[in-house]
Amino acid sequence: MDGNTTIAIVVVLGALLVILFAVRIAHAHRSRKLRARFGAAEYDRTVKTVGHRRKAEAQLEQREKRVRGFTLTPLSARDREAFAAEWAHTQAQFLDTPEQAVTHADQLMGRIMAARGYPMSDFDQQSADLSVDHPGVIQNYRTAHDIAVRHGKGEATTEDMRQAIIHYRGLFEELVEPVAEPRALEPVR
Repeated sequence: MDGNTTIAIVVVLGALLVILFAVRIAHAHRSRKLRARFGAAEYDRTVKTVGHRRKAEAQLEQREKRVRGFTLTPLSARDREAFAAEWAHTQAQFLDTPEQAVTHADQLMGRIMAARGYPMSDFDQQSADLSVDHPGVIQNYRTAHDIAVRHGKGEATTEDMRQAIIHYRGLFEELVEPVAEPRALEPVR
């Protein structure tokens, strides 16, 4: 090998190292951005469920893309008041009939989501869609729904149902609070 060939090989190897470094930085940036967007708990849950970080990140990006296609709107003042009254009734109902209150709370969350513009599909898709805009309460929603399902099978205690109501309250407050404008998602890059 002459000197020019050696220099060419070194330059090509150097360029490849720079490209690999840039790709790693881009992947790390993507991961940080998704973790910040969805919250550490939802990001980690998705990675654990999918079993591979890059596939999980692609799934999270697909969620964002899907939700960007929805026409999500804030509730009208009238709807907020009606849902707030219904929620107050549900909480009061818990004292006498916790079983009915949990069932009612689960159904109420579905109606509020539909009123906001979320498509009503199976729970897993619904919770995935909700995780895009409400990452802080999505695990509470999953926990509450799981308790409601266990209640339907006669497997939830009164304490479980109390916890479900508390978890539903967090989601209720986020979904019903007034929003200045419909949200616009920044695309993930």
